[in-house]
Amino acid sequence: MILAFKLIVTPFFIGMVTLAGRKWGPTVSGLLMGLPLTSAPISVFLAIQYGAAFAARSASGNLAGQASVCIFCLAYSLSAQKHGWIPCTIISIASFLLSTFIWNQITLTLLPAVAVLGIVICLVLWLMPRSTAVILPTTPPRWDLPARMLLAATFVITLTTFANALGPHLSGLIAPFPVFGTIITAFTHRQQGPDAATRLLRGIVFGSLAYTAFFLVAGNLLTHISLEWTYLLASAAAICVSAVTFIAPGIFNRNRIPAE
Repeated sequence: MILAFKLIVTPFFIGMVTLAGRKWGPTVSGLLMGLPLTSAPISVFLAIQYGAAFAARSASGNLAGQASVCIFCLAYSLSAQKHGWIPCTIISIASFLLSTFIWNQITLTLLPAVAVLGIVICLVLWLMPRSTAVILPTTPPRWDLPARMLLAATFVITLTTFANALGPHLSGLIAPFPVFGTIITAFTHRQQGPDAATRLLRGIVFGSLAYTAFFLVAGNLLTHISLEWTYLLASAAAICVSAVTFIAPGIFNRNRIPAE
């Protein structure tokens, strides 16, 4: 039952994000990708397989891991101003891994992890390049969407399988690894150019606010109420924050991209 859930839910979410990005542009895709579409299902699986306390402890690691994702976004967007998608992918993944190594040397509880992630989000948004260039639509290859969904299922199964050996902290740090961010950003960069990739990445960083809300609620409630109510409330918090980010003047609307 759990295996079937793993194979269906996360790939479904990734497929929906990909289709939304094709319709409304890279900024919308990035904003949706900032949601815990992979990390939330992984957290559910960890709670079911290893207990609520394990999943609650991993929440602070999830938050620190998302800070690494923001650093990934910054590294890619800066390097994309001068380099192609292959060097940018290598540089950004190296930045994520280095950041993860640093966070793994530090044990943060939930609230300090929230504070650290908030600071990183603000700094990254300040440092990321801005663009007003027009993004031209492209037609992706037929295998693009199935490949993304297959990679999604593979990553979730692999991480949850080895989570007990990794421990809650490192499991949380690795859970946000930008598998989909890497793939979608590289494709966007190659097909639509560095400006489109940067808009996508800014959307991911803004989406991290919703990610923060999800794990702040989940980390606080997992050991106090049922799993069902915990993840329902955490999801509601993430959706509400994402909605506010979407409609907030000066944050999302000025980067809106016309539908293809």
